[in-house]
Amino acid sequence: MIKTLLAQVKEYKTASILAPLFTGLEVLMEVLIPFVTASIIDKGIETGNISQVYLYGSLMLVMAFLSLLFGILAGRYAAKASSGLACNLRDSIYEKIQTFSFSNIDKYSTAGLVTRMTTDVTNMQNAYQMILRIAVRAPLMLICSMVMCFFISVKLSSIFLVAILILSAALIFIMLRTTKVFQEVFRKYDDLNASVQENVSAIRVVKAFVREDHENRKFQKAAENLYALFVKAESNLALNNPVMMFVVYGCILALSWFGAQFIVAGNLSTGNLTSLFSYVMNVLMSLMMLSMVFVMITMSAASGKRITEVLNEIPDMTAPKEPEVQVANGDIDFHHVTFSYKHGNGEKTLSDINLHIHSGETIGIIGGTGCGKSSLVSLISRLYDVDEGSVCVGGKDVRFYDPEALRNQVAVVLQKNVLFSGTILDNLRWGKENASEEECSEACRLACADEFIQRFPDKYNTWIEQGGSNVSGGQKQRLCIARALLKKPKVLILDDSTSAVDTATDSKIRESFAKKIPGTTKLIVAQRISSVQDADRILVLDNGRVNGFDTHENLLKENQIYREIYEAQTQGGGDFDQPAPEEKDGVR
Repeated sequence: MIKTLLAQVKEYKTASILAPLFTGLEVLMEVLIPFVTASIIDKGIETGNISQVYLYGSLMLVMAFLSLLFGILAGRYAAKASSGLACNLRDSIYEKIQTFSFSNIDKYSTAGLVTRMTTDVTNMQNAYQMILRIAVRAPLMLICSMVMCFFISVKLSSIFLVAILILSAALIFIMLRTTKVFQEVFRKYDDLNASVQENVSAIRVVKAFVREDHENRKFQKAAENLYALFVKAESNLALNNPVMMFVVYGCILALSWFGAQFIVAGNLSTGNLTSLFSYVMNVLMSLMMLSMVFVMITMSAASGKRITEVLNEIPDMTAPKEPEVQVANGDIDFHHVTFSYKHGNGEKTLSDINLHIHSGETIGIIGGTGCGKSSLVSLISRLYDVDEGSVCVGGKDVRFYDPEALRNQVAVVLQKNVLFSGTILDNLRWGKENASEEECSEACRLACADEFIQRFPDKYNTWIEQGGSNVSGGQKQRLCIARALLKKPKVLILDDSTSAVDTATDSKIRESFAKKIPGTTKLIVAQRISSVQDADRILVLDNGRVNGFDTHENLLKENQIYREIYEAQTQGGGDFDQPAPEEKDGVR
């Protein structure tokens, strides 16, 4: 874990070295000041030698100034190094997530990843800054002060050894009890963030079903769980302060008692006793700072572990050493494909799929909910890898392609349409970064989106809110289709991407595809027969297996599942937008 985290220091190594270096110089000046103070008392004040007072007084001022300067420089470089580490960690986590396959992402919740990039990274930033400053300053001050104490009086300095042993035992006890609690705390942070994210993103549904009170109770429960854990953790940490105060006051009392006896006996000077009091406070303050470091490390250890989990996650999908970068054509072949989301350990989503689709064909895919339609098309652009068999595009296994090259030629409009905050043009140019406005307009005309865009006052410069909340579901779907068309792909996959548009617009989109992009292989996943009945062939899936693969007319004659879906949807007047009178076997 430590090696992984420190690897992110990168260009801030110099700052990470200078911060403890200046901290060490600061400590050196502070340690020497009490020694000079003792000389002022013993050689100047008690002997009445004012020149010695001026000499050592001037020296002490110089040391104080240098200590201040070194402290400022140490703080500056520590802040630069810790902030840089946090920046690099966030960048690395974000870049790592971009390399994840869908199966990798499925291991982490969205809220969990957000917590890692915010709360956990902030904890690491604070811990690193404390390590560069306090974790260097406190031990150095402790050691140097102890050396000076032993130099002045070995017997009196033994008091500090006892204090250190008592405090160390207490810190180890507190840290062991608290670490496990903080690990649980950050898991509860994930639950809290998930509750907020889910509620805000689905606020329209919450209000539509008048579930505000329910959501408030759910959030309150998550907050109370976090509260209870924090109380438990802080209760353990609260033991640190009374133990520290007990050690501090015990040392002062012991030093005062035995120091007075040493002065009376003539074994110790007044100046040296004064220096010892300064050093004892330095030692005790160092111990107190070390306890703060232990507390912060205890908290950040849990955060560091969670961050390391993401950074060390190995993507399931990697590009071959010499990848193919050109997709020859839109041929698609499935050879005895078996797939499960847990890679062989879970229930099979697809079983022994054999398909051969020619370039330029329009293929409809239909079946009941959960039959594997979306899973099947996800394999074509290699969003997941197969467990057994192979999927080929353009005559080559998709695992031989560079993933970016493959996905640029296999455009997918996913079942869940996503638009980003920005103008319509900004969103369309996800398909082609340097696309002209005319190219965007042409793609929108193919997707029947131009007609509603032209009604907006700002047309293609209309601002889209986050998630596309200011456009309708059908408009969002058509914009997503246009975005995919800008890639000029060899394979276009529409995963139930016209479900929110009316049947007339759906028909126009399919007609424009047939006329304008005849050479593109088109796969249309749909729930309604009207969306696929004009396709060259229609694939019927049932429980992850191919139940039929033929033309609309032949399937009506020979395939029972397809015939039942057709009859259920046409009995209401031939329009799927009308409610079907009944559902059969869970197939709509």
